[in-house]
This record gives sequence, structure tokens and C-alpha cells, in this order.
Amino acid sequence: MSKEHFDVVIIGAGLSGIGAACHLTKKCPDKTFCLLEGRETMGGTWDLFKYPGVRSDSDMFTLGYNFKPWASSQFLADGPSILNYIKEAAAEYDADSKIRYNSWVESIAWDSSDATWTITYEDKNSGKTKQISCNFINSCTGYYSYDGGYTPDFDGLADFKGTVVHPQQWPEDLDYKGKKVVVIGSGATAVTLIPELSYDTAHVTMLQRSPTYMAAVPGIDPSVEIVRKLLPENLSYRVNRTVKISIASAFYELSQRFPKQVRSLLLGDVKRKVGPNIDMKHFEPHYNPWDERVCAVKSGDLFKAVKEGSASIVTDHMTGLLKKESC
Repeated sequence: MSKEHFDVVIIGAGLSGIGAACHLTKKCPDKTFCLLEGRETMGGTWDLFKYPGVRSDSDMFTLGYNFKPWASSQFLADGPSILNYIKEAAAEYDADSKIRYNSWVESIAWDSSDATWTITYEDKNSGKTKQISCNFINSCTGYYSYDGGYTPDFDGLADFKGTVVHPQQWPEDLDYKGKKVVVIGSGATAVTLIPELSYDTAHVTMLQRSPTYMAAVPGIDPSVEIVRKLLPENLSYRVNRTVKISIASAFYELSQRFPKQVRSLLLGDVKRKVGPNIDMKHFEPHYNPWDERVCAVKSGDLFKAVKEGSASIVTDHMTGLLKKESC
């Protein structure tokens, strides 16, 4: 089997893979490279996920590229905006011409005799198995399985007559208007999804095994807009990016050094936003802040939904699904 050779092969054409390709183009213009992407489009997570309200739970000045300003006023950006940002970067640095779509990596082998990697992949367009060699591999595959997200083996799942949906395989034509919906879990996806569902459902309940720390984050940060008005685009982006990364790092360090005080600060803000009629046990984790990730609540939308009663939280263990269509 004949093999092409590249200096670098990047596996994955999502946010990280496109970023790596742009950096190579900028800093190593004499190096040859290609990107192997298992799907038919670039964007990774931001093209794959279609559930209502899909967005970043990190601000785009932290998540975005250091070489490409984030020009939108959105602080926590929605999925389509992030996908467009990735595509713009790929086009600006000609990274899109280096992508081999529908190329599913099957194996990687190292040869010490000539210090090269050999990558075997399936070209889904032709159905053929191909090989390429390179001196360096940059794996930007992320941690999601494209074949399907993890679903626990819930007792009664096969007999349940209601609709069961995993956010990673969200049908674009799913009709949930006027229905009672249960969202299992309290991580970033649930925190994003529940407020969006609450606008159209009869009621949405978050079923969590244990609480997660949550913090309201503004949808649009006024301080960012002020810096943008005062400075040129590239400079304002560098300033805002440096400030946001520094604040996030400082918050983490404070959480590690003064966990009780930070816990009190976080829970106090939640209590003010959900009001006096909500049991705070649903927001009080049994661990210290940043021992696990703190979930960003865009403009406090989840807290508002809980306060108004369009959403509620149940903290308990799930034992199974009933056979009847209950939601």
C-alpha cells in the first residue's frame, strides 16, 4: 500500500484541529500537513450538537483563538456562532483546503527505524483503506463518541412509551411543546437545555443525583463593550482575553484557598436569584467549589425558570422508567 507523507497530521477538524492548522500555517509555513476528519463537515462539537439553546459554557475570550478576535457581542456564544467562527478561521488560513472529510482513523503505528508514524484510515467516500505517514501527530479528536453519547442502562427503558432523547442525537423536528419533560443530570448541557425548554413545555424537571455549583454569567458583558469602543479590534481582543483568563484563574485559586467563603458567595447569589420559596438543598454540593467544574448559567436564565415555576429540580436517584407515557 503506497503512502503519502506529511510533516504533521492533525486528527479532527473541530475547534482545536482548525486552531492547530492555523498555527501551523502561521508559524511553520514550510511544513506540510493535512487534517483527517471522520465526519463530512468541520466544526466538531459545534456542528454535531443540535439541541435547543446549545452554547458554550466558557466565555469566548477564553475559548476563542488567540490569533482571531471574537467579534460578536455574545459572551457565552451559541453553537451556530461558534461554528461560523471556526469556519472563518479555516478559510482565512486556508486550513479548509487541507481537510480530508469522511476519513475514519483505524490505527496508528510508530516505526523507530525511520522515526515516522503510519496512520491507517478508512476513506468513507471510496470505501477504501488508505495510509499516510508523518513525523508528528496532533490528536484533536475531543472526548465525544460520534457514534452516540453514553446512555445508562435504565431499568424499563425498552418498554417506556414516552420519548427518550440523548442531547447528542437531538432530532431537529422533535415536538416537545406543551409536554412534561424530565432532564436527567445537572451538568453544563442540562443547565443550557432546561431554560430553553421551559419556554414551550408544560413543565421541565431537572432530575439530579447530586447538586452542582452554578453561577450566573452575563450574556453580554458591558466591560467588554467599553474596551472595544476605546481600543482597536486586535488590541481590545487581547486585553479582554487576558482579563477574562486572569479572572477565571483567580476564581479557581480563590476557590482552592478559601473554599468556605467562595461557597458562601456562590450559594448566596443563587438564593437571591431563585427566591425564598426554593429549597436550597438542590444547589448545595457536598464538595468544595472547583473540585468539579462550576456551571455557567447564562444571564441567570435557569434560576429565573425555577423561580417562576416553569422548571423545577429534584435531587434523588433514578430507579427506572415506567411503561406508560408519563412525559
